[in-house]
Amino acid sequence: MIDAVNRAMANQMRVNDNIVVLGEDIGANGGVFRATDKLQKEFGSKRVFDTPLAESAIVGMSIGMASQGLIPIVEIQFMGFIYSAIDQILNHAARLRNRTRGRLSCPMVIRAPFGGGIHAPEHHCESTEALFAHIPGLRVVIPSSPARAYGLLIAAIQDPDPVLFLEPKRIYRDGKQAIKDNGQPLPLDTCFVLREGIDLTLISWGAMLKETLAAAEQLTQQGIDAEVIDVATIKPLDISSIIDSVNKTGRCIIIHEAAKTGGVGAEIAAQLAEKSITSLLAPVQRVTGYDTVMPMLKNEHYYMPSAQRIINSAIQIMEYR
Repeated sequence: MIDAVNRAMANQMRVNDNIVVLGEDIGANGGVFRATDKLQKEFGSKRVFDTPLAESAIVGMSIGMASQGLIPIVEIQFMGFIYSAIDQILNHAARLRNRTRGRLSCPMVIRAPFGGGIHAPEHHCESTEALFAHIPGLRVVIPSSPARAYGLLIAAIQDPDPVLFLEPKRIYRDGKQAIKDNGQPLPLDTCFVLREGIDLTLISWGAMLKETLAAAEQLTQQGIDAEVIDVATIKPLDISSIIDSVNKTGRCIIIHEAAKTGGVGAEIAAQLAEKSITSLLAPVQRVTGYDTVMPMLKNEHYYMPSAQRIINSAIQIMEYR
């Protein structure tokens, strides 16, 4: 996936001279995960440049750039470092179009590696996407594969409003996928059906789709045909596609790595209760992380949802009467 992210940025920078890339150690060093590797060499230090260790200043400066015709792509080194920039994101980037009654917009992308699974310390393994999904005026996008990362990042760069692009670092280098570097965007605000089924709907996003798809394959051995949906854009949510699937299967499990309480899964479950309750044959289930800080590296696998936890929930929901 990391190569797909790099290619998407390079592709768009070649066709639009107004795009700039900035962040901590993203220039000559190529970023902590090498997502911006060789970009400064190709596009120069005026378009790809390092910043001080000051996330609020990085995002604030980028909002000013965006309001005056540039398209900044900001890298936050880890999602755990983004919180000092929330004031700039919530009060300025997400509100600029509304505040100026459309006179100004804020076309910018904030990239941030997020999630656990790489044996990292605290602040390097958060999954707090729900905090940002609550901000009006901000898109929140989470890719699940190299192809999805490429197409969705291009769409995010072309979006006239701010996009938070959360990259699951656990799958940065997890396998390879052929990608056509053709500059074609994928649709935002749209769910993707990764596997069709008739018995049960499994909903997830980001790296957790690896376990979700594995669970779906194992469930076939027990005669359970699961449909798998990649939410991809968690804000705004494509609830129509989710409802269509649940209306077909009658059962739903939502899987996410983030803590359970107040998570995006709770929002999906609430909307299903509002709009699709007569189609449900069993209560909506959630398989999630726990309401605690992600444990240190030796214990993080206990925190993160496993394929077996998903399978256990699926068996339980299929037996509900």
